[in-house]
Amino acid sequence: MEDDVGVAEAVIDGLRAHGFGAVDHLSHGLDLLTSYTSYDAVILDLGLPDLNGYLVLRQLRKVSDVPVVVLTAEDDEYSAVSCLRAGADDYIIKPPRVGELAARLESIVRRCRTTESGPEVVLAGDVKVDLAARSVEVAGAPIALTQKEFAVARVLAEHAGVAVGRDKIMTEVWGEKTPSTSRSLDVHMGALRAKLNRPGLIITIHGFGYRWSR
Repeated sequence: MEDDVGVAEAVIDGLRAHGFGAVDHLSHGLDLLTSYTSYDAVILDLGLPDLNGYLVLRQLRKVSDVPVVVLTAEDDEYSAVSCLRAGADDYIIKPPRVGELAARLESIVRRCRTTESGPEVVLAGDVKVDLAARSVEVAGAPIALTQKEFAVARVLAEHAGVAVGRDKIMTEVWGEKTPSTSRSLDVHMGALRAKLNRPGLIITIHGFGYRWSR
């Protein structure tokens, strides 16, 4: 989704050149909110003619886990953190390097399509993580996690009782280890802990990473 036709056409041409066959351009937020089921991933601009892109993201996350990459000229930490907390899977500043954008999209879509080998449930006190159903419950009540928050929880829960390094989490969830993904990990970890509201469940191993308590 992009309000600038020139930018949109350049991105579309670049993605097609990198193997993305079906790429559509929607210029209005309402168009996406009524057709999101047709897409495997979304590139979202924050400046749209009908709705603020941030609002579109928030509304979309109420009904769908479709991967979303925010592509914007807003190069500030507040905007990046706000979008990541609202459920964006990545945040890229214009003008994008199309090869990098394509690689990030491929990585995000690939992770979303990855299926678990079989039903597996991790229990820690009254916290239940169902890896196959991609759901989390606390004291029997479902907890609404974003895709990235669940991905972080999954990596930790799969290794319950074992210290997991930050590098491993970033590689498995974001596909890379960069200052940007390190900041994203901090944001999503804070949000995950707040939503679970179980102090002591996720232990910080200073200088290394985290441990999901048994």
